[in-house]
Amino acid sequence: MIGITSVNVEKSKLDFYHLLIIINHVKQVKFIFVTGGVLSSLGKGIATASIGLLLKSRGLKVTLQKFDPYINVDPGTMSPFQHGEVFVTDDGAETDLDLGHYERFIDVSLSQDNNLTAGQIYNAVIEKERRGDYLGKTVQVVPHITDEIKERVWRLANRDGVDVVITEIGGTVGDIEGLPFLEAIRQFGLEAGRENVIYVHLTLIPYIKAAREFKTKPTQHSVRELRAIGIQPDFILCRSESRLPRSAKEKISLFCNVPYEQVIDAVDVDNIYEIPLVFHEQHLDDLIVRRLKIECHDPDLSEWRRFVERANNAKEEVNIAVCGKYVNLRDAYKSIIEALHHAATANGVRLKINWIETDEITDLDQDLKGSSGILVPGGFGVRGIEGKIAVIEYARRKQIPFFGICLGLQCAVIEFARHVCGLEDANSAEFDPETRYPVIDFMPEQRDLKRYGGTMRLGAWPCRITPGSLAWRCYGQELIHERHRHRYEVNNEYRDTLAQAGMVFSGINPDRNLVEIIELKDHPFFIGTQFHPEFKSRPLRPHPIFFHFVKNAIEKAKGHPGKAHS
Repeated sequence: MIGITSVNVEKSKLDFYHLLIIINHVKQVKFIFVTGGVLSSLGKGIATASIGLLLKSRGLKVTLQKFDPYINVDPGTMSPFQHGEVFVTDDGAETDLDLGHYERFIDVSLSQDNNLTAGQIYNAVIEKERRGDYLGKTVQVVPHITDEIKERVWRLANRDGVDVVITEIGGTVGDIEGLPFLEAIRQFGLEAGRENVIYVHLTLIPYIKAAREFKTKPTQHSVRELRAIGIQPDFILCRSESRLPRSAKEKISLFCNVPYEQVIDAVDVDNIYEIPLVFHEQHLDDLIVRRLKIECHDPDLSEWRRFVERANNAKEEVNIAVCGKYVNLRDAYKSIIEALHHAATANGVRLKINWIETDEITDLDQDLKGSSGILVPGGFGVRGIEGKIAVIEYARRKQIPFFGICLGLQCAVIEFARHVCGLEDANSAEFDPETRYPVIDFMPEQRDLKRYGGTMRLGAWPCRITPGSLAWRCYGQELIHERHRHRYEVNNEYRDTLAQAGMVFSGINPDRNLVEIIELKDHPFFIGTQFHPEFKSRPLRPHPIFFHFVKNAIEKAKGHPGKAHS
C-alpha cells in the first residue's frame, strides 16, 4: 500500500472512493477511455486491445476494462444471437467477448473487475441505498451512479504496478443507456487531472462510390454529440475501407478540433492482429506516451510481427469443420475461431472453416467433404443436438480427428453410450429428463436451483491428467487449470460401462471426481473437454489441444492420420 501521509489527509476521514483518488495522484496512473460513434460493431474492442498491446510492448503494465450499458447483470443469460460469445475469466466472471480480445492481445488473465455492466452498477447502488449508506440523501444518477462507475476505474488503477488503465465504453455515443457512463468519464478527467487522461473516439468514415469520396459528416456529428456531453476527444480513429486521403483527415481535424497527426486510420484488414502494426506505423503509441508524459522504452513488436507475417504468408491450408447451432452468428464462436487461427499459424498453415449448422444436416458425406478435422463446440438447449451426435459418430467411424468442447464432450459421451455401449436411449437430462440412461446429468447441487444467472460451474478448475494419455501428450504436464461454463456433468454412475467399451477418462477434477477430458482408444485423435480451452489460447502461445488437433488434421489431409502425436 502506498503511503499517503505526504498529502496530509487522514485515512479515517475518507470514504473508499476518495481514498482511491488520492492514492492515484501519488502513483500517477494514466487513463485512456475509448468511445464509439456513428454505429456499433466498428471494432472498439480490437482498437482498445491494440492500444494495450502497443503500450505493453513499451514495458508498461496495462490493464483493460469494458463498460457495457445494458441492464443485464452480465451476459450469462443472454442468447448468443443477441450478444455473441460469453467469455469466462479465471475467477468465474461471465463477460463480454471483448475481454477475450483483451486477453489475447496483451496476454494477461483478467477478472470480474475488468467488465462492468449498468446492471451491476444499479444493483450496487440500490444495495447501498437499502443499507442506508447514503445517509438519507436522494439517490440520483449524478452523483451516485456516476461515482459508482468511476470507483470501478479507480479500483483497477490502484492495483500493484498498474501504469495505464484503458477503458472501453460499449455502445454508441447518443445511446440513452450510455449517458451515465459518458458523464462519469467526463468527470473522471477533472478528478484524475486532464494531463493524466486521454479520450479516444472510434468512428466510421463511409466511402460513397457514386461520389468517389470519403464522407466525414457522420464523424463530425458524432464528435459534436460527444463534445455536447463535455468530452473533447484527443484522438480520432477512423474506421474505413482504405486509407483516408489527406484532405479528409484535414477536414476531420479542423471540424472536430483534433490535431491532424492525432487523426488515425483504422483501416479494414484481413487479419485483426495487423491492427496494432497499422496504429504503430502512424505513431499512435508515440503520440499517446508523449501526451501522457510517460517515460518508457521503444516498443518491441518483433514477435508480434513474426506471428502476423507467418499468418499472412502461409501457403498450405487446413479445413476444419465447426459443427454448431449458432453458426449464423460467428461471434458466438469468437474464441474458438481465434484459437484455431493461432494453432493453424503455429503449424504453418492457413485456416479454412467449414461451418455446419447441426439442425440442418442432410448428407454428412457431402457436408463434411474436404474437412480433415471436426470440432463440435459448446452450447445450450436441445436444438441441433441430434445433428451434433450424428457428426460425432461420423468422426468416430471415419477416423477423422475430432475435438469436442463442453457440450461437444457431452454429445460424444451420448453417442458412444448409444452406439458402442448399446444404451440406445442414452441422453442428457438437459434434453430428456425422463431418459432411462442419463449419461449426462445435473450436478447434485444444481437440481433445486431457482435462479440461472451465475450459477453454473464457472471459472478455472484443476484437472489431473493421466500420464501417457493423448491429453498428456498435448499438455506435457499432470496438473492443469482450465475455465468452465456449464451446468451438466458426465454421470459417474456410467463411467465403468463407458470405460469397459473403450472410452478413456484421461482428465479428472481431483477435488470432486468430475470428468474433465475424454478420449477414445483405437482412434488417431479423438478428444473431448468439459472445459473451454479456447479461452486461454493466445496468438504467440496457441492452446496445446488446439495445436495438436490442427496438427493431426493436417496429417489426416496428407494421408497420415495419427502420425502427428505418435
